[in-house]
Amino acid sequence: MHHTAFHPGKRTLIALTAAGLLAWLIVGTWHVYKPMPGGLDVASPWVPAQNVTFLADTTYTAADGERVSDQRIFDAIVDTVEGARELLVLDMFLFNDFAGEAADGHRPLSTELTTALVEQQRREPGLDAVLITDPVNTVYGSVESDHLERLRAAGVRVAVTDLDRLRDPNPLWSGLWRLCCRWLESEPGSGWLPNPLAEDRASTLGAWMRLLNFKANHRKTVIADRGEDWIGLVTSANPHDASSRHGNVALRFAGPAALDLLSTEAAAADLSGAERAFTLPSPPRGDYFHATEGRLRVLTEARIREAAVAIIEAAENGDRLDLAMFYLAHREVIEALKHAAARGVKLRVLLDPNHDAFGRRKNGIPNRPVGMELHRAGAEVRWCHTDGEQCHSKLLLHRAADDSGRLLLGSANFTRRNIDNFNMETSVEWQAPAGHPALQAARGFFDTRWHNPNGERHSLPFDEYADDSSWRYWRYRIMEATGLSTF
Repeated sequence: MHHTAFHPGKRTLIALTAAGLLAWLIVGTWHVYKPMPGGLDVASPWVPAQNVTFLADTTYTAADGERVSDQRIFDAIVDTVEGARELLVLDMFLFNDFAGEAADGHRPLSTELTTALVEQQRREPGLDAVLITDPVNTVYGSVESDHLERLRAAGVRVAVTDLDRLRDPNPLWSGLWRLCCRWLESEPGSGWLPNPLAEDRASTLGAWMRLLNFKANHRKTVIADRGEDWIGLVTSANPHDASSRHGNVALRFAGPAALDLLSTEAAAADLSGAERAFTLPSPPRGDYFHATEGRLRVLTEARIREAAVAIIEAAENGDRLDLAMFYLAHREVIEALKHAAARGVKLRVLLDPNHDAFGRRKNGIPNRPVGMELHRAGAEVRWCHTDGEQCHSKLLLHRAADDSGRLLLGSANFTRRNIDNFNMETSVEWQAPAGHPALQAARGFFDTRWHNPNGERHSLPFDEYADDSSWRYWRYRIMEATGLSTF
């Protein structure tokens, strides 16, 4: 009778492998569910809205066949910067001139905003100017950012967000990375690998490893004093040259909601290692409870999802829901939209076809499989007519029977990563009275994109990108559920 030898070395290897896998599982799971840093995942109290303005950037084909870009948002941001005297806070995700493979015809947004900040700091030496941004702009430490260095030299405080403190949406990779490779540093200029963002500059191995965590401070906000009042702006637009032709939306407002927005950014500054916290001012004086512009609140992270689902569920038979979204993938939101269509809500969904990303071709995931799912559920679906640029808006608009509205817009795509407490995100919800000019402007923005008036081409019919592939649908579902995705 023969006995198979079981060597002590093999037992040790098995034990070490099992211990490593267990550690990987524990670390990965912990960082998906660990407590959020303080001041994140916030829904501010409702306050009366003041001086609300809707802004949009659109790119479309005119009746004569020419491509037209009508841009308003960064003009408003620069105007806000130039009015600041005491405190100016910006939180911007992409703040760079990386162009990818599509470098022509871009507006130099990063240079324009940098120059505006430097000049305002020079004009107002007592101004406390703070920029909070994401490490993607240095490709996670592997390149120098000329814009950020210029701002620092001018006296603007630049805080780069510590993403390690956020939860991990991609635990299969991040659990391993936190065990083995988190301490691998990236020195500017020391790279030797291809750079996924700045192709003329090499990247480091550490930068690639951080990139694969697939998370970000994805916010786009501005807050500034204006006399005795405060101005806030929340947008989907980045000061990123290669994004300058993208379609985007923004809401600008004043009063107590701007200070609520500032409060959320105080938490972001603390998380991002700002040298000193800026002082939150007292609420402006005035009887805000007799305002006539409806009410407004600031939402961050998962509270955006809660608000979106609540808006959709509140829509009744005969109401209208209009959704314009760059990435639509979150299952709870999709199921709420399908139920709304089933109960008679007039649902219009305008999606980016997900086929362009800075000169690179994409495969249509997640929007095309989701578009088919919503189409089959009775929603009207159209695709933005893009030509290299992206339909980057994130907007949900409820039109009630009495002509009032509920508007939700900001930085957050409706995906697991964006609205399940992984990325840092900011949106604003406005309950708007009938007839308000900003509400009419938001409706006009969507209607123009939907109906293609005056021979213009803003959007395409559903059949243009209809996709009934089961393979791509289940690929999207797996990517969304596991975090193994860039959306």
